[in-house]
Amino acid sequence: MLRFVVGAEDLLRTRFALSPIFELHHLIRALASPHHQGVPEAWLARLRPRFAPLRADPALDAVLALHMPRSGATFFSPPPRGLAQTIEDDLAALRAAPPATVRAEIDFYLRRRDIGDAARAVLTGPDVPGRLAELLAAAWVALLAEDWPRLRLLCERDVVHRVGELGRAGWAAALAGLHPKVRWRDGGIDLLVRARRETGLDGAGLLLVPSVFVWPEIAVFADEPWPKAIVYPARGVGTLLEHGPPEAPAYLSALLGRSRALLLVTLADPASTSQLARAFGMATGAVGDHLAVLHQARLVERARSGRSVLYRRTPLGDALVG
Repeated sequence: MLRFVVGAEDLLRTRFALSPIFELHHLIRALASPHHQGVPEAWLARLRPRFAPLRADPALDAVLALHMPRSGATFFSPPPRGLAQTIEDDLAALRAAPPATVRAEIDFYLRRRDIGDAARAVLTGPDVPGRLAELLAAAWVALLAEDWPRLRLLCERDVVHRVGELGRAGWAAALAGLHPKVRWRDGGIDLLVRARRETGLDGAGLLLVPSVFVWPEIAVFADEPWPKAIVYPARGVGTLLEHGPPEAPAYLSALLGRSRALLLVTLADPASTSQLARAFGMATGAVGDHLAVLHQARLVERARSGRSVLYRRTPLGDALVG
């Protein structure tokens, strides 16, 4: 069991973040592995034709070599900074990774993995971070950029839920639903993973990162010099992966119009205007107009959360969708 010892300063500095590059690494491994890593076959089948050209690049074998079943190099999937994290931020952090840390992690995996000459040449050549960043940038465009806005919405809504739990009942409640392997006990966080040690957060706080493709497991960042982090499955991810994003039924589209019907179906959980606009590729003003109509019709309600206004279906909206 790994245990994070948490002080009062850590509680104040603990925050949520998103990690696009973490999702990309999981998806790449799922596409390269017959075990699927928790990603449904239907999702993988859709992406395999796009993955095939990437598979021919030895840099992809180098990426795969830096993973083992229960661990992976941290320098090319560093903990994110916050909820506004983009793939560009992640790739910039990869390119700027400390050279000594990069070489130490690569050497660790080269000693433990049997890899081909082409992948080894990538990992022992000049500017390894830049070469891997180039491959990952291409993989992002091919595999995940199209789906990311909807996946990001799912993760952001998980954060809204956790923050509400934290304000309502404290850390025990906020952590209780993250995952069966995560629990709050006696001023610390127990993680039921293979690592066996205790480590303090030392006033730096903890990153909590909701994820789509880590499901049904968790991932933990616990090694120096990286920030401590827990990556956990976002709420609703199982349904999304198995059934795809929600769609508005034909009767609802005929009654409300396609865009308003889609927004109403999506608002089973709270979301802001900007989150919805980003997820569905719509103008923020257009989403705001649609939400105003739904609100006037008492199909959605709104409430302020920090700087954002969140919308959610009312019981009347639930009945109409149902």
